[in-house]
Amino acid sequence: MQRPTFIPPNPTEPPTMRGPRVTTAAPMPRAPLPITRPLTPNEFNTALVHLYRGELTRANTWRVRLDGTTNWAVLTTGATLSFAFSSPSNTPVMILLNSLLIMFFLFIEARRYRFYDLWRTRVRVMETEFFADMLAPEPDSDTGGPHWRELLAQDLMEPHFNISLLEAMSRRLRRNYVWIFALLALSWVTKVGIHPTIAQSFGEVYDRAAVGPLPSWFMLLFGAAFNGGLVWLGWLGEQSQESSGEILSRNEARDKMGSGTANE
Repeated sequence: MQRPTFIPPNPTEPPTMRGPRVTTAAPMPRAPLPITRPLTPNEFNTALVHLYRGELTRANTWRVRLDGTTNWAVLTTGATLSFAFSSPSNTPVMILLNSLLIMFFLFIEARRYRFYDLWRTRVRVMETEFFADMLAPEPDSDTGGPHWRELLAQDLMEPHFNISLLEAMSRRLRRNYVWIFALLALSWVTKVGIHPTIAQSFGEVYDRAAVGPLPSWFMLLFGAAFNGGLVWLGWLGEQSQESSGEILSRNEARDKMGSGTANE
């Protein structure tokens, strides 16, 4: 569509003919897009180094967030146990409530761990495939699968989590939270056994397990189911793929990036 263009009046024309005149001008041609040329080796190395620094910063940021969640879990547990054992009249119910709070912290940390695992996998792929090959070139380093550049490019274009939420919860449970839950369970048994007075028989401990209208058998059944679920969650992670540790090997990083699973 042509757009109108105003032409200023010509001073040499008679006064009756002076005034702005409207005409139409042809649309300006759009400049062609520049043709993408292949990167030189120096340009590729520079771009990859900047990408590595960015992914490393992301991984470090989410690693700090993991530590923050664990610190809150430890602080709340310490405060709860200090208050529970400070007086014989304090109820042991707060220990049970703190266990539920720690489970919530575990859920949050598992979600953060999935992001951390995504960034650290990219970092390890670049470290093992690019930087390690620069330091110690291997002529026969082909693993038989897709090239590491293809894996990295596909992961950048279509990012996905490398592990499921349950597997992430299992890993964080085995690494950190199993000790917190074990301490809470032992503290609850100790609190019920010694407060308000030291129990003289198992029947007395059984009676103290009741909480308000909830009978003792229900509380014991709930505790057994809760801790049994934690055991199952820890066992579930042992049966899953790759759980060797925080540092991924070359093959583990390639397998995780090329798996394309855990996208929920």
